Amino acid sequence: MKSLIIAFCFALVGGTVTAQGLYMPRNVKQAYQKGTRSLDGRPGKNYWQNFARYNITITATPPNRTIRGKEEITYINNSPDTLRSLVFKLILNSHKPGAVRQSPASDDYLTSGISIDKYTEGRNDKLWRDAGNATQRQVALTQPLMPRDSIKLAFEWHYDVSKESGREGVLDSTTFFLAYFYPRVAVMDDYYGWDRTTFTEAQEFYNDFNDYTLTVNVPKDYLVWATGDLQNAAEVLQPTYAKRLSESLRADSIIHVATLADLSTKNVTMQQPVNSWKWKANYVPDIALCISNQYVWDASSVVVDKKTNRRSSVQAAFLDTAKDFHEMVGFGRHALDWFSNNTPGVPYPYPKTTIVQGFADMEYPMMVNDGSTNDLNFSRFVAEHEIAHTWFPFYMGINETRYGFMDEGWVTAFEYLISQADLGNDQATKNFQLFRVRSWIKDPSAEQDLPIITPANVLSGAAMGNNEYGKAALGYLALKELLGDANFKKSLLEFMARWHGKHPTPWDMFYSFNNASGKDLNWFWSNWFFSNNYIDLAIQNVATTPTLCTVTIQNIGGYVAPTDIIVKFTDGTSGTYHQTPAIWQANQRLAVVKIPIKKKVASIRLEGGIFMDADERNNDWKAK
Repeated sequence: MKSLIIAFCFALVGGTVTAQGLYMPRNVKQAYQKGTRSLDGRPGKNYWQNFARYNITITATPPNRTIRGKEEITYINNSPDTLRSLVFKLILNSHKPGAVRQSPASDDYLTSGISIDKYTEGRNDKLWRDAGNATQRQVALTQPLMPRDSIKLAFEWHYDVSKESGREGVLDSTTFFLAYFYPRVAVMDDYYGWDRTTFTEAQEFYNDFNDYTLTVNVPKDYLVWATGDLQNAAEVLQPTYAKRLSESLRADSIIHVATLADLSTKNVTMQQPVNSWKWKANYVPDIALCISNQYVWDASSVVVDKKTNRRSSVQAAFLDTAKDFHEMVGFGRHALDWFSNNTPGVPYPYPKTTIVQGFADMEYPMMVNDGSTNDLNFSRFVAEHEIAHTWFPFYMGINETRYGFMDEGWVTAFEYLISQADLGNDQATKNFQLFRVRSWIKDPSAEQDLPIITPANVLSGAAMGNNEYGKAALGYLALKELLGDANFKKSLLEFMARWHGKHPTPWDMFYSFNNASGKDLNWFWSNWFFSNNYIDLAIQNVATTPTLCTVTIQNIGGYVAPTDIIVKFTDGTSGTYHQTPAIWQANQRLAVVKIPIKKKVASIRLEGGIFMDADERNNDWKAK
């Protein structure tokens, strides 16, 4: 992949000196030149990002699918640039007929999109030109927004929730999951400027960190779950249920805040025509919510920071008939505990998480929208994966649209590690092979081997999915083997400490790991993330003496994957000799491994575990 590698040599400040630099797009290179990012993997001295405060009120009256909203936005320009226009994201326009989508949409998925009824800039109402079926719109400002200054904006809008639920939509006739439901200012960053990418229903999202105040007006008997802290439980819940919710915030056991029997009394909420549920969430990249008069409500909590004894609430909202969801709070408690104390090892940063029975298997800050299954292990697996997204992308501010491998890849690696704890190494490995690796490694088509660094907004289908999930996860897990558990953990935590609440690029991640680990890893990054490689190892030669077995391994596919050398001896015994990617550092195409022996060798086999081999026919050797 020489065309993607440039001679860009540099010294890592406080770290190692690299022999070969990584390919870097011109716009990212300019960010380093401007000092907004640093080659030691830290934010640069000139780093900036913009910020906003949203005060949103929405009104829903199921089964009517029309949602009406009002919002006030205070947008702060922290950039060095004078802004003469703003770009707004109108994500729900992806439901419009004719919108750009990567897969067909049924009639039940289509809606009229988001309709802007009123737009105000400062104190002045302005004419809003309809965006058509576009998911973004650039709007000229009446007065330029100067650096370090702010502007107040306001919207009134409405839209219809789609009958067919995906990441958001109607869950049943009186249960809605609402996401991406408000007009928002797009991200303006230091290397792309305004984020103008079209939402195609395939790639995911890129948002600034903002403060949110949310009011949800719903008829009596409707419960609401949302991102953030509920501010007025006593105003919307009858005392019995408000008390149960309060008790759950300190409990280790599962508390049934509202059961099916409770809902049937129609006396769980305050019996006024409209209840206004109020929520606050500070410095989060998005908000989402669910409303229902049918979903039951379980809750508990778990200590996520053992140093401070800080607890986070774990809640679940679901139909009483969903058997797996009766276990969901327990699954959530386990996930928060494991991820907080193992890998990544950063205490869960939010006050709560809510797992909602839906269809999308999709993550939001403090919210999860998961389907129900008959397999408890699979339901737990999905919940763990979506909860792990708390750290990547939300805590880290990843641009999922372009670089989804920075969130899906990490989360898929975490998913494998927690599955080892849940199911044991053998079963976790079989599941990972089947679900994350096999479809890629056994498909020789060209799109399967595009470099992981390829921006995902220009990809689709298997090329995008495998790059973001399985291939990237294997790269991170190979890095873990290369560095060893202690150095890997230290480097991961350092990267997260430097960039949480910010917008790291892949290069910030690569350079941060180089710097924190004290190692020049550019050979590894180039191999796994900038190449057209795949995994295919072969035994080229075996030479034995009474005391030494020398195995020469050819790297046909190119990826510097770990492998086990399984040696069987003539007396029926065997030995497993694990090799990390370090065997490839000197020569990425050929490795010579010397194994001390005391017995006569009968056969040798290479086994990769989750690092599945594209062609296993050349993985065996037998003594003549």
